[in-house]
Amino acid sequence: MDPASIRAYAARDWASMAAAKRAYWAGRFQREGLRATVEASRALLAEIRHVRPDYPTEDERRADMAGHVRLRMLLDRAAHAFARR
Repeated sequence: MDPASIRAYAARDWASMAAAKRAYWAGRFQREGLRATVEASRALLAEIRHVRPDYPTEDERRADMAGHVRLRMLLDRAAHAFARR
């Protein structure tokens, strides 16, 4: 690896790149709605399955479901907090 290339990569304007990424996805979502995110999700799944055909494992599925359940609980708690006002 070329040390100068590594330094150049590390010195990138990451904040501008993140802002551009947010703007890109906001624009796509505004134009295409949920279809844009569904298509992106499918493309990501296809890519990971190309690299790891066994994806997702049962353990990964369980961990994913646990994360979804936790998020749902947090959203329910937040909804109750706003409903009391």
